[in-house]
Amino acid sequence: MKIKHLVTGIALSMGATVFSVSAMAADTIKVGVLHSLSGTMAISETTLKDTVLMMVEEQNKKGGLLGKQLEAVVVDPASNWPLFAEKGRELLTQENVDVIFGSWTSVSRKSVLPVLEELNGLMFYPVQYEGEESSKNVFYTGAAPNQQAIPAVNYLKDELGVERWVLAGTDYVYPRTTNKILEAYLKANGVAAEDIMINYTPFGHSDWQSIVSDVKKFGSEGKKTAVVSTINGDANIPFYKELGNQGISAEDIPVVAFSVGEEELSGLDTKPLVGHLAAWNYFQSVESDANADFIAKWKTFTGNPDRVTNDPMEATYIGFKMWTQAVEKAGSTDVDAVEQAMIGQETENLTGGMAYMNKNHHLSKPVLIGEIQEDGQLEVVWETEGLVAGDAWSDFLPGSKDLMADWTAPISCGNYNVVTKTCSGQTY
Repeated sequence: MKIKHLVTGIALSMGATVFSVSAMAADTIKVGVLHSLSGTMAISETTLKDTVLMMVEEQNKKGGLLGKQLEAVVVDPASNWPLFAEKGRELLTQENVDVIFGSWTSVSRKSVLPVLEELNGLMFYPVQYEGEESSKNVFYTGAAPNQQAIPAVNYLKDELGVERWVLAGTDYVYPRTTNKILEAYLKANGVAAEDIMINYTPFGHSDWQSIVSDVKKFGSEGKKTAVVSTINGDANIPFYKELGNQGISAEDIPVVAFSVGEEELSGLDTKPLVGHLAAWNYFQSVESDANADFIAKWKTFTGNPDRVTNDPMEATYIGFKMWTQAVEKAGSTDVDAVEQAMIGQETENLTGGMAYMNKNHHLSKPVLIGEIQEDGQLEVVWETEGLVAGDAWSDFLPGSKDLMADWTAPISCGNYNVVTKTCSGQTY
């Protein structure tokens, strides 16, 4: 049996137990993997665990890093947000990992963040999020709101003529903050308060009949209506099913999702979803040599020709590639040295261009909007002309518009106020 297949089996059977991946070399560089393998977020996060394992295996085939093999150490925080902090501490203090790739939801990231800052750990966070954060100890390789949410709203407004807005999300920090930004942005662009409907549901929510009925009614008043969805995890499956049950098509009320990609769609009957939209920075359907190579490696690694790729996988891929380059540049896995070496790193993305790491620990990358097809893939219907630099702080929130993040001297601060010339948070 191949090690990678054995690892996957152990991961699924051992749950929250820590285990190490690869031949146990006496002197390895340890890569922590902090993703839920059980619970409501396993539908999304298990794939990212597998992505890191694939990248570790590939790097080891190249000779490892600094003359050492990489060793992946996987834990299962089980979609239990406080457990992310506990498992993060375990990785840093007991397993002595050199880097962590992990988290999906913002509440899980915010759970482990104080541990990272206390113990000076380094984590790569690969999922779209609400912004309003920049830590010395985190690199944000997923989209900030200006790289996903704002362009998606502009597309709906300018290209589809949307005038009424349903902001539907799972009840936690990412949807609430993103929708706060979007509500302010819409109102600044002349949208009346009565033309904005906001709704939140708990993780794993399954009874969508009354909510979808309300959406249908809201969209029946003569103005083009769209749903902007920050619904996360397995709640998406019954949500989209109920849209189909109530006969809501993309022509009637289009849905643009920020947390639904190829992995989530692979578990759905996509016929009722055809024409609905998703906004990301990558789709499997994008044609490029780099993407074709990545997809082929993924299918070979998993041994499953039906396994799909998605945006957080690309963000994991970019983060991992940049981390290896930064370690080589620093000549060390020392967190402070690697953190500074990360800034300015460039690597090939999977859409045919380059990704660039900025001083605020956010990437510059393209923004794509895709339309759901019957086969569960997304066809690109719109994209930015060039790269968009991720903004850690929103221009549309009063408490954030004067803040910037710059982790280089002389500022070296994640929330520097450009008006008062002061830093009110973590510094070097």
